[in-house]
Amino acid sequence: MDWQVLIDYFPLMISGLWLTFKLTFLAVVIGLLIALPLTMMKLSRVTMLRLLSESIVFFFRGTPLLVQLFLIYYGSGQFRQTLDAIGLWSYFREAFFCAVLALSLNTAAYVTEIFAGAIKHVDKKQVEAGIALGLSKWILYRIIVLPQALRIAWNSYANEIIFIMQATSLVSIITLLDLTGVAGRVVSKTFAVYEIYSVVALLYIAITYGLVFVFKRVENYLQRHEKQSAL
Repeated sequence: MDWQVLIDYFPLMISGLWLTFKLTFLAVVIGLLIALPLTMMKLSRVTMLRLLSESIVFFFRGTPLLVQLFLIYYGSGQFRQTLDAIGLWSYFREAFFCAVLALSLNTAAYVTEIFAGAIKHVDKKQVEAGIALGLSKWILYRIIVLPQALRIAWNSYANEIIFIMQATSLVSIITLLDLTGVAGRVVSKTFAVYEIYSVVALLYIAITYGLVFVFKRVENYLQRHEKQSAL
């Protein structure tokens, strides 16, 4: 074990870790903002809205994230003139933007399925009671449907966040220096494969189980009323 290599390059690896956190945060937030309307569209009685949502989910769940990254980052170059005409080329030529877009769309597809399934499992009697009380659809969703759906979906949603954090390692393929990307650069200079990737693995494990700990605390908070009623 070459400890000197780890000491010399550890600050650089921490900078890559920061990019991993940044990508994860943006993908989770943007993906959630995309997933919410997609979920409503998927549950809509309007056929065109439902089909559009299902088509988007079908594509992004049915293709590998790596292929999606290639299509968005490398493939967008074929539409440079069109993108330039509408002022978007300056974004699509940046690897960071393409990575965030691909990660966000990918996680949005999975979160849409998670939320749609959770909403379908909300107690229908409570929904009917809300309708009988004259609650509007917005209020019904805000105070009855969505809080219960979140409790039902939380474990699956938490697992999806962890998955997308680990999936950020793929962005090194499109030249971004996240944790995995930095590790690859360091290994190419030092050939210290075992040392560098062992540290990378330990850092990912630490992040993963740190998230698991936080998500477990959130789950306990969401389930607090059920536990109190059980007592």
